[in-house]
Amino acid sequence: MPVLSRVTILGAGRVGGALAARSPIPVALVTREAGWEALDGPPGEPVVVAVDNAGLDAALARVPAARRPDLVFVQNGVLEPWLFEHGLQDSTRALLYFAVPRRGAPIEPGGTSVLTGPHAEALATWLRAMDLPVEVVAREAFAAAMLEKLIWNCAFGLLCQRFGCTVGEVLERHDELLGALVHELLAVGRAALGVDVAAAPLLQRLRAYSRAIASYRGAVKDWPWRNGWFVAAAAERRIATPTHIELLREAGVLPTST
Repeated sequence: MPVLSRVTILGAGRVGGALAARSPIPVALVTREAGWEALDGPPGEPVVVAVDNAGLDAALARVPAARRPDLVFVQNGVLEPWLFEHGLQDSTRALLYFAVPRRGAPIEPGGTSVLTGPHAEALATWLRAMDLPVEVVAREAFAAAMLEKLIWNCAFGLLCQRFGCTVGEVLERHDELLGALVHELLAVGRAALGVDVAAAPLLQRLRAYSRAIASYRGAVKDWPWRNGWFVAAAAERRIATPTHIELLREAGVLPTST
């Protein structure tokens, strides 16, 4: 497997900072203000893009064209339209199954992260060296894994925000509601993405991951890429999602008239 001598990380927030702190090899950490010279070298080494979704356009604008094939996107949500718009659909992608509760906090391992793309093997070696389990998969398998992580983010984030609780408390107090919400989101994801994931095993995996990071408190984030994507996709396909809509209203995310 490829062995890296250095990794460049764009973004020094929760995830970028935590990966840099845990890395067993040197990291060039690029912030908004400093470190961009790390991208001036020849292509070939991965560049982990750890900015939030709203910062993707600004970050990409500062990446030299020669280094764009090296970008590794670790964001949650439906990135495909944005990636295609910028000619980045063949980029390396990662679904990170660990939690970083706040900036400066260490990584809390959860499940097995999933990687695909040209730098997947090299990044997998790097993550395993940090004792973080990882699996490298083909694009087709990644699409199913992406939907699974998307549903976890959207379902648990919404329930945590609605009830002011952690993901572990969601399992203890709102498991029936969780099941109804996951089934609705899965129906939309299947129709919109053409990905089929069995509901019962999916729920088992989502619960298992949440137990592993039980103290984590999610929230509704990155609206156009996550819950907002489900709302738009459901409306476009006329798929009823009453549980999702009602919870969004109760959480104050949608007005009561929506």
